[in-house]
Amino acid sequence: MLATRITELLGIEHPIVQGGMQWVGRAELASAVSNAGALGILTGLTQPTPEALAKEIARCREMTDRPFGVNLTILPTLKPVPYDEYAAAIVDSGVKIVETAGRNPEPYLPMFKANGVKVLHKCTSVRHAMKAEAIGCDAVSIDGFECAGHPGEDDVPGLILIPAAADKLTIPMIASGGFGDARGLVAALALGADGINMGTRFMATEEAPIHRNVKDALVAGGERDTSLIFRPLRNTARIYRNKVAEEIRGIEDAKLDAGEKVTIDDLMHLVSGERGRKVYEEGDIDFGIWSAGQITGLIHDVPSCADLVHRIVAEAEAIIDARLAGLRRPAARAAE
Repeated sequence: MLATRITELLGIEHPIVQGGMQWVGRAELASAVSNAGALGILTGLTQPTPEALAKEIARCREMTDRPFGVNLTILPTLKPVPYDEYAAAIVDSGVKIVETAGRNPEPYLPMFKANGVKVLHKCTSVRHAMKAEAIGCDAVSIDGFECAGHPGEDDVPGLILIPAAADKLTIPMIASGGFGDARGLVAALALGADGINMGTRFMATEEAPIHRNVKDALVAGGERDTSLIFRPLRNTARIYRNKVAEEIRGIEDAKLDAGEKVTIDDLMHLVSGERGRKVYEEGDIDFGIWSAGQITGLIHDVPSCADLVHRIVAEAEAIIDARLAGLRRPAARAAE
């Protein structure tokens, strides 16, 4: 068993956390991950109202008696989101772990702290991780450039970002972006993290509540089958490289080549959340944009969450006990 500061903090068996994913982080997946001994995460804003989130939390609790958390991503939106009410629904439902992302979660920390909620904040830079520690977050998830969704604008990969953050932080840290197997877990621990966050990898599991076509696309995809969009908007997002992604990139490039500014209005007809939701529900992988990280290049099957978690942990222990330990030679022999 791999015991770290994050397993102790969260009360989980294995140092693996499921990422919060829009339209994907529902009770079926979160409960399966938690039942496997890792930490499942419900995605708060997947639910249309705070009341619906409370019901989803109750549904997840019926499916697992182990710890699980809720992701609350705080972002500017065209339509106002009642973030205060979502936060209250989390607290009132008795959830004790929250993953925040997007904007600074400081306004919500007093309420979370007063109710014994552990707060993990997702960051894409060392400076933001240090700020999260300073305001009182219990842990951070440090997101490298390989990740799905929004990797920030610094373009720093995990191999550099994780140890750079480890050098500065004293609170536990989860490595995120590009993780999906035992090798990644061992590497993350060696780089100074206390566990890993897996989003895209958990999409390709039996319990993920998305269409099989999406899972099969992740298995078939390689490390080059993602695309970066919204770069001209300074809101970069990594998505699966499909026909819509290519169309978006074409519009962005054409505007830039013409010396014109790219605006969200140029792309709105292609990037609506409803189109992405239908991809997951109906299985047409080219209908809209959907998030995927570069880890798709290392996804080769669609196991159950339990099989995936247990395989990663068992193989990680074997790497540590056999391969790494076997690299060491007695000092006298090494000097020969």
